[in-house]
Amino acid sequence: MKKLFRNAAALALAAALLLSLAACGKDQESQPEAEEPVQEEPTTLRVGALKGPTAMGLVELMKASDLAGAGEDVPQAYDNLPDAVDSYTFTLAASATELAPQLVKGDLDIACVPANLAASLYQQTEGQVVTLGINTLGVLYIVENGNAVQSLADLEGKTMVASGKDSTPEYALRYLLEENGVDPDTGVVIDWKNEHSECVSALASGAATIALLPQPFVTVAESKMPELRTALDLTAEWDALDNGSALITGVVVARRDVAEAHPQAMERFLEQYAASVDWVNANTADAAALIGEYGIVDAAVAEKALPACNIVCITGNEMKEKLSGYLQVLCDASADSVGGAMPGDDFYYGAE
Repeated sequence: MKKLFRNAAALALAAALLLSLAACGKDQESQPEAEEPVQEEPTTLRVGALKGPTAMGLVELMKASDLAGAGEDVPQAYDNLPDAVDSYTFTLAASATELAPQLVKGDLDIACVPANLAASLYQQTEGQVVTLGINTLGVLYIVENGNAVQSLADLEGKTMVASGKDSTPEYALRYLLEENGVDPDTGVVIDWKNEHSECVSALASGAATIALLPQPFVTVAESKMPELRTALDLTAEWDALDNGSALITGVVVARRDVAEAHPQAMERFLEQYAASVDWVNANTADAAALIGEYGIVDAAVAEKALPACNIVCITGNEMKEKLSGYLQVLCDASADSVGGAMPGDDFYYGAE
């Protein structure tokens, strides 16, 4: 009898196990398969950049996009670009004041602009502009026909030309002058020009002897005036203050509505932009040829200037840390420089 009960119990246990396995199998069969990510409809992103380091970092992507758009094969030289190149149109401008209105009106989806202007656009549009990444670190220099300027304090009582009023060049210069005991409003006369090329012309004609210039315009000026001297590197002057931030010249921004509607396209753009920057920094001669082809600056000038242009593509949390630190320094000196207040966390696209 005991043996019978043991057999019956064993049979019951086996039956229960079979039913359990069958139920598990049924549950597994009934579970829906993981859904594939929804693929976005193809879109053409409209990108604006300044004729300087920001556009220089884009040239590989610009060339590959133009070739792909014309139905031509993209040369193996550009095979570092991840995946197939997306569809882009590029607008090059001499001044950020040309690009900013186009971005706000919706004529551009993405724009490369000075770092502080990005923060101002965020405020002006009530948060409808986001920063995708940092594309240029410090590229600003004081150049001189002469030897009078050995420090920022030496600018006291001098007259100089500059371009970039209400933008990074002005606010960075004002901050550095104040930190070195020079009143930027009364201690030095600054003749603000519309474009950097006007500053170069003023130096060449003798109308000015001191100028604030970014690369590659420093190299342009040196090619015209061999006696021109780089008196001060503003990045080094900023670093000497040891204020916990870094001088950041340019960033790439996007309209929030476009970024949210096309996140996959934005991700691919940033991947392709980063690859283009890497290629430009690693292939100076070839990159310079493309820079000349697109009329950004002369190829010979570009080849000399590229090593000093500090072209980067910094995104995500690192971008937020570096950019917020820089903007905070500007904001503490003058809230107007960043549009009246620091931008919110949602300004930093892809950062936690």
